[in-house]
Amino acid sequence: MDEARAREVLAGAGVLPRPAQARLLALGENAVFAAGDLAVKVGRDAELLDRARRELAVALWLEEAGVPAVRAARPTALFVDGHPVTVWRRLPEPVRPAEPRDVAVLLRLVHELALPSSFALPPRELLGGVERWLRLAGDVIDPADAAYLRERRDGFASAAAALTPHLTPGPIHGDALPRNVHVGPDGPVLVDLETFSADLREHDLVVLALSRDRYGLPAEAYDAFTATYGWDVRAWDGCAVLRGARETASCAWVAQHAPSNPKALAEFERRVASLRDGDPTVRWYPF
Repeated sequence: MDEARAREVLAGAGVLPRPAQARLLALGENAVFAAGDLAVKVGRDAELLDRARRELAVALWLEEAGVPAVRAARPTALFVDGHPVTVWRRLPEPVRPAEPRDVAVLLRLVHELALPSSFALPPRELLGGVERWLRLAGDVIDPADAAYLRERRDGFASAAAALTPHLTPGPIHGDALPRNVHVGPDGPVLVDLETFSADLREHDLVVLALSRDRYGLPAEAYDAFTATYGWDVRAWDGCAVLRGARETASCAWVAQHAPSNPKALAEFERRVASLRDGDPTVRWYPF
């Protein structure tokens, strides 16, 4: 799904008075548009409909629990020409960029919650998207690379299932990065709730450990995160397994963009090579 296709779906949804004038904020698994006091998410394909519905349920649950998070403007998801569409209250302009310590503050709140009673959170299917992302890449990527990632997926899925957690399992955000936190006038709030799950809470903590190693997160920013949360997941002997699973997923996620973005293809090939070489210090980049 490119921007033009996303705009076609946005217009068909009829949720904005002037969809052609909406500003594109992001284009990934979803296209996110903003206009007036609303933000609209258009999912990449029909397979994301259930996830969109669950994201709305999560938003209501967090609102009732008093956890700062994005709020839904419509309680149900639309399904427009094969794409899920959800409508949200637009957040005010940020007062500053989100920092890892902001993520830690919100994770502490989420990790104190009991499981919701009105709906079920799934386990964190960190590797569940790998097959779809590789399929979307088609023959643009080397079949040997696709086979290698499938083999890694299977190995890390088995290893993760055998882990003994340090923390009590429960609700997690699932993609706990500063990009999924918005710092407005009233403080930090969680956004992108679609990966909320019931699983090992260590999943939420290994994200920034990987960011420190692969994406250039400064050591002092990571230290502020662990100090605010109160524990460093790297002290847990299962950290390497969850890290390896996330690296596999992050590499495969890039593949879906390869058919329409040569930079994505180059980054995918770089990431696969670093995994094959077993070098955890190779820097990964956005594209």
